[in-house]
Amino acid sequence: MGGHIDQCNHAGCQQLHISYNSCRNRHCPRCQGHLRERWIQQREGDLLNTRYFHVVFTLPDHLNELVLQKPALLYGLLFKTAWGVMNDFAANPKFLGARTGMIAILHSWGQNLSLHPHLHCLVPAGGVTASGKWKATRSKGKFLFPVKPMSQVFRAQFTEALRKEVKLSKTLSEKLYAKPWVIYCKQPFYGPGQIIEYLGRYSHKIAISNQRIKGVSNGKACFTVKDYRKGGK
Repeated sequence: MGGHIDQCNHAGCQQLHISYNSCRNRHCPRCQGHLRERWIQQREGDLLNTRYFHVVFTLPDHLNELVLQKPALLYGLLFKTAWGVMNDFAANPKFLGARTGMIAILHSWGQNLSLHPHLHCLVPAGGVTASGKWKATRSKGKFLFPVKPMSQVFRAQFTEALRKEVKLSKTLSEKLYAKPWVIYCKQPFYGPGQIIEYLGRYSHKIAISNQRIKGVSNGKACFTVKDYRKGGK
């Protein structure tokens, strides 16, 4: 798409810096910087003056094959179910008794670049009551909702919704209930802005960045991945 050259006008420098024009393609690892910063600023503008929790809903790897076959269906159910769980627990007077909200971003791959569908959510530690007043969650917003019951409801609601759309085999159904589905839920150490910044990086870049690519030859690309099970790259 062309570009331009900047040159330092200092007599002792004269260094050249080449800048390429943006192609605006979301698969380009260089052209999403300004859009990312704009998205981050917009999301930070949505934040309320309250505590927030980082909540992650993860699909078990038993569903990976189905995710590849029907991504729109599975990802749609993931968003719908995650919001249903948060909304139901917030509306329950036992836990909060108010209307909440959340920012959610789908992340479909892990650090080792394998399929790993999960939903990052930023949830306020409180909500608006029927009378229009703000009500904080337990311990003045230091606690959101119990993770174990949330995880159980998430598994039950997602599996039931999936059964209505797809005929599940007995083997797959048994696998989905063989292990508990665990929801991650913690307050970000440096506040909600930290999570917005983190999500911004993943919502405006691709998995294989320039930094990962080590070489391209004979129609094949060599790139690095992170495998925490093996202690790093």
